[in-house]
Amino acid sequence: MALKAVAFDAFGTLVHIGKRRAPFRKLMRWAQEQGHAPQDGAAEVVMARALDLRAVATELGVMPPAELLEQWEHEIQEELSSIRLYPESLDVVYRLQQSGHRVGLCSNLALPYGAPVRALLPMLDAYAMSYEAGAVKPQPRIYQFLLEQLGCEADEVLFVGDTAAADVEGPRACGMQAVLLKRASGQTLADVMPADMCVGG
Repeated sequence: MALKAVAFDAFGTLVHIGKRRAPFRKLMRWAQEQGHAPQDGAAEVVMARALDLRAVATELGVMPPAELLEQWEHEIQEELSSIRLYPESLDVVYRLQQSGHRVGLCSNLALPYGAPVRALLPMLDAYAMSYEAGAVKPQPRIYQFLLEQLGCEADEVLFVGDTAAADVEGPRACGMQAVLLKRASGQTLADVMPADMCVGG
């Protein structure tokens, strides 16, 4: 069946964080250092629910000192203000849309990161954020949420991302086509998109 849509991962694919601080990871590490055993699904608490950092701490059953929470919240703001598009991202998106394809985003991310990503990519046809879908890649439910937003059947969608399990294996298991983007090897989006999709530079 002909492809009608392309779905992209967010971070590492369309956008990147210039100042990495990993505050949510620091919260979970702090909890472990205080004797709280790592919880199965802790990362899912962060990304599959619409929670800010303090709410995540509460869900994990920990209460860091106020100064640590304030520091981590400041680090979140540093990360958010440093989110940037990769140089070719907008051009690829616009060319796909001009050639008649729907374009969506499917991303594992915590609540604070959703609004800045949407602000950089307001023209997309669908957004499947993990905290809105209530599931994280590679769980099938997030891909189904994506397909519903796109209004497409699975075999009409190409998924593009930089993580094998989340962006290739998961989508393929749900019936989509998928390609892996290796930015660390110098690849750009134009290198991995099918030649007939009008995204060549």
